[in-house]
Amino acid sequence: MTDPFDARKARAAAWFRELRDQIVAAFEGLEDRYGTGAPGRFEVTPTTRADGGGGLMSVMRGGRVFEKVGVNVSEVHGTLGERAQKAMAARGVPGMDTDPRFWASGISLVAHMVNPHAPAVHMNTRMFWTPHAAWFGGGSDLNPAIEYAEDTAYFHGQMQAACDLHDPGYYPKFKAWADEYFFVPHRGRARGVGGIFYDDLHTGDWEADFAFTQEVGRHFLPAFVPVTERRVDTPFSDADRETQLIHRGLYAEYNLVYDRGTKFGLETGHDANAVLMSLPPIAKWT
Repeated sequence: MTDPFDARKARAAAWFRELRDQIVAAFEGLEDRYGTGAPGRFEVTPTTRADGGGGLMSVMRGGRVFEKVGVNVSEVHGTLGERAQKAMAARGVPGMDTDPRFWASGISLVAHMVNPHAPAVHMNTRMFWTPHAAWFGGGSDLNPAIEYAEDTAYFHGQMQAACDLHDPGYYPKFKAWADEYFFVPHRGRARGVGGIFYDDLHTGDWEADFAFTQEVGRHFLPAFVPVTERRVDTPFSDADRETQLIHRGLYAEYNLVYDRGTKFGLETGHDANAVLMSLPPIAKWT
């Protein structure tokens, strides 16, 4: 019997791949327009998951603008292990003990910049399916080593615009969720200046939930590119670079200790290099 969700899965996976292509082209365009030396280009590597599925890992290293940036897409399926089943059950997904099949697709992006004045950024959107429930999640957050209030306000304004096109209650709810989710308890501080974060989005209207998730993806480049263009040529000192590297240490700690996506990817057997793509190329700790 054909699963009625098969067509929806295909649409979602195709959208994440389309968004990936748009972002890769835009980032290579930034490399062409700014800086000196050879412009950076993405190296694309297929990824696999032993139990089913895979994706594309696209990573640029040593560019003019981007010191390291990864834009990954994946479409994976299989059976959740015991730990993942328990995690899903704890989040209110029923029936995982009797039928732990799953399918998931999404895009995940992390950019670490050459210039300490240009903020790092994270973006992720995804669809997750089990025989018992299907939902969307994602968001985007800004991670400056040296914060500029106008950049923070502009980025949040774009995230709010994406939310307001669908539900005026989404932005305050998802901003608060990001503030809570991207907090580093052992440091007593946020890892950046926030954005939006949402998960388990299943309002009962799949089309509306998918449309919102697409909106979040469409607003990423308008939110991030102008901020980057504003800061990419700002002169910086050795002290600025030191501040950036220490901030990257905080980012690495968060991703290795708390990030839900990192834990899920490693526990379900996805390509470890793709899962850990978010780690910065160089970081420091005091």
